[in-house]
Amino acid sequence: MTSNLEIGLYVFMLATFVGLEVIRKVSPLLHTPLMSLTNAISAISVVGAILIISSEDASALSKWLGFIAITAAVTNIVSGFLITDRMLKMFKKREGKK
Repeated sequence: MTSNLEIGLYVFMLATFVGLEVIRKVSPLLHTPLMSLTNAISAISVVGAILIISSEDASALSKWLGFIAITAAVTNIVSGFLITDRMLKMFKKREGKK
């Protein structure tokens, strides 16, 4: 019989390979919308981690892992928005020299 850990690792490996293939096939023009989508997924991770931390019957380990998940996801969200903003500024017309 397979354990939940083995199934979780198997799903994680498959998701990693599928994610790499999907991102590799994206054209450069679609990187900004893709970055926005990953920000939304990270926001869902933050909400899930907050729910885990706020649970009364959560163990100390799950609370620490939830804190680490929140920290990593918020860092990803902020960095993603900064990169997206920088990319969008590259497409704006510069004023001044004519």
